[in-house]
Amino acid sequence: MKIINKYLLLLSVVLCCQLAVSQIKLPALVGDNMVLQQNTKVNLWGWAAPNEEIKIHLGWQKDLVETKADAKGNWKVKVATPEASDKSYSVTLEASNKITIHNVLLGEVWICSGQSNMFFPVGKQEGTWKNGVVNYEEEVKKANYPSIRLFTVATVASEKPLEDVRGNWKECSPESIKDFSAVAYFFGRDLQQKIKTPIGLISTSWGGTKAEAWTSQKTLEENKNLLPILEETTQKEKQYYTNLETYYANLKSQNQVADLKKPKKTDENKYPYVLYNGMLHPIVNYTMKGVIWYQGESNAETAYRYQSLFTTMVKSWRTEWNQGDFPFYYVQIAPHKGQNPEIREAQFLSLKTIPNSGMVVTTDVGDANDIHPRDKKTVGYRLGLLARANTYGEKKIESSGPLYNHIDINKNQIQVFFDHADSGLIAKGKELKEFEIAGEDKVFYAAEAKIKGKTVLVFSEKVKNPKAVRFAWKNVPEPNLFNKENLPASPFRTDDWDK
Repeated sequence: MKIINKYLLLLSVVLCCQLAVSQIKLPALVGDNMVLQQNTKVNLWGWAAPNEEIKIHLGWQKDLVETKADAKGNWKVKVATPEASDKSYSVTLEASNKITIHNVLLGEVWICSGQSNMFFPVGKQEGTWKNGVVNYEEEVKKANYPSIRLFTVATVASEKPLEDVRGNWKECSPESIKDFSAVAYFFGRDLQQKIKTPIGLISTSWGGTKAEAWTSQKTLEENKNLLPILEETTQKEKQYYTNLETYYANLKSQNQVADLKKPKKTDENKYPYVLYNGMLHPIVNYTMKGVIWYQGESNAETAYRYQSLFTTMVKSWRTEWNQGDFPFYYVQIAPHKGQNPEIREAQFLSLKTIPNSGMVVTTDVGDANDIHPRDKKTVGYRLGLLARANTYGEKKIESSGPLYNHIDINKNQIQVFFDHADSGLIAKGKELKEFEIAGEDKVFYAAEAKIKGKTVLVFSEKVKNPKAVRFAWKNVPEPNLFNKENLPASPFRTDDWDK
């Protein structure tokens, strides 16, 4: 009798285990309160028992969607979504178990990524660099927008590509907005108010990270210009293990070990491809509209390589998502004592190599002594201008500040031509600042500059035969050239003499 009972107990355990294994499971992104991209075909995906059949009931249509897990238990299906509205829906999935996803909206989904200035939250966190946006108490108090949904990807660095992230969708409220990306929030809030559509914001960012950390290993290995990044990392790894080997050797030969310090492997989030593996690869199934990006500070020391790296990274993301050249809007690094002009130049030049991209200039909202300037509202608003004009087709708005196009040299002066200056240029102050001019000797002198319609004339008594102009070419410039839409001009130079 005891043997039979043991057999029955064992059988019940096996059956329970089989049932648990066979149940469908969803990734963190596919859950309550999510926003699905409107008017397209979106991916739903997850895991189940091998070859298990799954039925999906979509709240916005009568027809049932059916799919089947593959031999490894993975499944993914595309489902059609209608145009957005204020209505919320449920999505029910049935196999050996049943899952219902509640409060689903259809709207516009944006990925928000980068390093600390993207991660920087709306609210203040005492004792940290997260000191809140300008007037954060009031901003938090009024952040009641239930049609804006927020998802923060938990920070994870991984040597191998992961299949899921940690996090959950939340309605935008004074409570949920405190710890959410300020740039992403202000971007989404402005967009939602203008296009009157629900907005889904997925923040996947980590302070102090380099662009190579957000780029796949395969992408880095296949680009010869980027192989030095992997070589440098290998040298860093080699030194760590050499130090570790020395530590263990000393530990073995000594009785007193109190003075020995075990070397630590620091900066896990700065290694190549680890954030792509942990925080990007798991979300590429999620159908979205576009990306906003705020990063570059950690790549300033290798600024000349950044343009190639950044362009390659964006191209690889577009390949991964398989949604064509989706919009990619990014922020040019703000003035700071530790940020050289070359990194801003690399970002500016990337506009020519990244299709369907746009750049926000921040020379007027930086902080020389704080690499995390608190005015994130202006940054989010300007990212919203790019999306409104270029993605959603809003007319009669200017989406960018003046961007250098070309020069004409006429005797002792240089005329500078700009894009995004159709309405004209203005100087905020009595005269234009931060222009320099040089001749064949390559020595730059402070120059006088005058606005002439949509152009600027630059000259100096010290340079009789000018060859080149630089504008705001320093770590902490204070330029005052804007277009009439109150958007600042990007720093630039017309030479390449010290490259």
